[in-house]
Amino acid sequence: MLKRYLVELLANGERRVVFLDELPWLASPRSGFLSALDHFWNTFASRQRNLILVICGSAASWMIVNVLHHKGGLHNRVTRSIALKPFNLGETAQFLQGRGIALDPIQILELFMAVGGIPYYLDKIRKGRSAAQNIDALFFVENAALRDEFGQLYAALFEHHERHLKIIEALATKRAGLTRAELIEHSGLSGGNLSTILQELETTGFILRSVPFGRSVRESQYRLIDEFTLFYLRWVKPLARTKSGPSWWLQQRTSPAGIAWAGYAFENTCLTHVAQIKKALGISGILTEQSTWRHRVSARDKSGAQIDLLIDRPDGVINLCEMKWSGAPFVIDKRYAATLRERAETFRRVTGTRKSLFLTFVTAHGLAAGDYVTELVANEMRAAALTLRRISASILVLSLLFVIRIFGNDLAIFPYVNRRAVHARNLPSGPCSPPQTATHTRGKAFCPLRYFTSSGHGSRSSNMGFDLEFSYMAQ
Repeated sequence: MLKRYLVELLANGERRVVFLDELPWLASPRSGFLSALDHFWNTFASRQRNLILVICGSAASWMIVNVLHHKGGLHNRVTRSIALKPFNLGETAQFLQGRGIALDPIQILELFMAVGGIPYYLDKIRKGRSAAQNIDALFFVENAALRDEFGQLYAALFEHHERHLKIIEALATKRAGLTRAELIEHSGLSGGNLSTILQELETTGFILRSVPFGRSVRESQYRLIDEFTLFYLRWVKPLARTKSGPSWWLQQRTSPAGIAWAGYAFENTCLTHVAQIKKALGISGILTEQSTWRHRVSARDKSGAQIDLLIDRPDGVINLCEMKWSGAPFVIDKRYAATLRERAETFRRVTGTRKSLFLTFVTAHGLAAGDYVTELVANEMRAAALTLRRISASILVLSLLFVIRIFGNDLAIFPYVNRRAVHARNLPSGPCSPPQTATHTRGKAFCPLRYFTSSGHGSRSSNMGFDLEFSYMAQ
């Protein structure tokens, strides 16, 4: 039927786009849809130079196995694969500003640390409320919109999601992350199953894999970085419904536990915004290696140390980054100054590096002036620097060429659509279409292609609304 319909449309030579949303749900086991798609592509669609087929799906494991790694007729047929990522901090700020929500960078950061850059969650933020009030409304009031979201999320994304949750819950207990061997010990999973699960969780942005400085890939560490998951497991899951209330988070956020959580969440935010940190340092155009480093205390060496982010540069410098969250300018006192000196000395002694070590601070409100700051700190930036946009005029040109290249090819695939797209939910109006559900793709599919915008909400940047990551294109 589709072939007969397209034959007439394609006859005039105009370019046509077929967009299939949520392929995993269309291609149920007994439907025969995948084999039919295979036949349609190989016998007809691939020969039409003015036809583009775009398929997308938010069930990550299904898309990886059945499309990207397909061994049948769709093997090696993908022209372009695009991972649709959540908004970063800068994009989150622009999204909220576009809805008339005026919050300062710290308020936006506090929201981001709880729900991340997921447009569906951010769309529930209400004007005239502080970040804390919005978080209360999302999680802790009666019938809160995101109170039960966690139970649906992983089940919708992954087949046998219970195994994925074992990894997630194991990582949630270790701030510094775990190695593969440690994950096997904590989760009870091993072999090929573990490799597949780690790949799926990393690809969909739930975890971050990093190779510690001076170590091999086999010694990679995995860290849970999904903001919503971290917030849910720390604050929502342990809380009985009767203990929450409309001002619960407003009170908890300034408690010792709340401040400790904010420090950890801020570190994770920095780890996912290394590009912005590099830009603030003036090295955005330099190829660098980002890693962690940990030296354990032993019987022979009592000076243990850990660095959550270091940026190894080719110009003879390593930035040792300290990420500190506080409600006021951060104070480096005598005791902490000694810790910083010892950490740098331990790093140099253990690694044997001859590069210059630049102590770099990323803080919420800056550093309090003092002699130790003058003596020790080479670079300082505030959280507002993390909202710097990654796209520039030169990148925009490359981005437009990238889109044109998609237009000129045959098959594009969006394998990891926004993680919340699997549920039919109302989206706000945009310039291209009236309110639609997440499974209704007509406006969302073609408006981005027509207007070089990444969202049915319209422009998120002054540069024609186009963003490199297509973050919200197919929600």
